[in-house]
Amino acid sequence: MERVIRSFGSHEAAAQADRAELAAMTSQQRLDRALDLIAWYRESRGETEQGFARVARIVQLEQR
Repeated sequence: MERVIRSFGSHEAAAQADRAELAAMTSQQRLDRALDLIAWYRESRGETEQGFARVARIVQLEQR
């Protein structure tokens, strides 16, 4: 993720610029940004990479 510093005259102008930037992104770009932020957060806290564990349980069904 490329970091850019921008300066605005008011909070409203900054919020409007954020909304315009998000509206211009594709859904994949928004997803990539979210995943980058999650990775950055985990690294900053010293947490290891955790994947989603998929757990399944197979149950023998009773024959009728």
